[in-house]
Amino acid sequence: MFQDKIPQNPNNRNAHEIDYKIFGEEMQFVEIELDPQEGVVAEAGTFMMMDDNIKMNTILGDGSNQETGLLGKIFSAGKRILTGESLFMTVFTNDGFGKKQISFASPYPGKIVPIDLTEFGGKFICQKDAFLCAAKGVSIGIEFSKKLGRGLFGGEGFIMQKLEGDGLSFIHAGGTMAKKVLQPGEVLKVDTGCIVGFTQDIDYDIEFVGGIKNTVFGGEGLFFASLKGPGTVYVQSLPFSRLAGRVLAMAPRTGSGKRGEGSVLGGIGDLLDGDNRF
Repeated sequence: MFQDKIPQNPNNRNAHEIDYKIFGEEMQFVEIELDPQEGVVAEAGTFMMMDDNIKMNTILGDGSNQETGLLGKIFSAGKRILTGESLFMTVFTNDGFGKKQISFASPYPGKIVPIDLTEFGGKFICQKDAFLCAAKGVSIGIEFSKKLGRGLFGGEGFIMQKLEGDGLSFIHAGGTMAKKVLQPGEVLKVDTGCIVGFTQDIDYDIEFVGGIKNTVFGGEGLFFASLKGPGTVYVQSLPFSRLAGRVLAMAPRTGSGKRGEGSVLGGIGDLLDGDNRF
């Protein structure tokens, strides 16, 4: 069954109301059910499949400010370039009669997390590559750091995305997702790449790991994120940067052939296996 819509006065709601269902375990996708004229906005490359009579339209930005002038649309959409995202987004609208389904897939193994912005005061801050899709009317912008430490050393956490409005959004967490509810004054220290997102009341900063041995031999980076409550934090066990780094580290070097997977002989094992390339 699809998740029920959130009961709310439709006269006070700006974003479209959508139903959804999440399928899968490690490689998930979300199926969204649209009533006639309802729409959903998504990042490029997340679309999976849809029913007939759903109209696809490429727009500047996220579609939350389509009543503004062209200059306002360009300025709003242009900020997305700073996060490394496309200037354009895609809106899918049910132009037919009756309910229609459309699905969006996660980009790599992990979990899709529904975020009801009405539960978080209308704003949620997430990593720049965590956003998957949202009900049309949700604003997808950028959250600039106001602290020097974040800007200089924040790495993946320097420029965050912010989701604003009163609708449903969907974000993606790599690996396994952990949800931490922090009490006032409670502090959680996290690898900067492992942050998926957090609520607007979280105080977020960057701290130096400290210690010569930790710095030189720790292998965990020089800085970590310090998140102070009250608020809710979502953490992922396998950020894409870490996954990509490990894949590249195990990839054969140019001209070196295979790596001798799982063998204590390594390259010698390749020779015995008939791989005589040097």
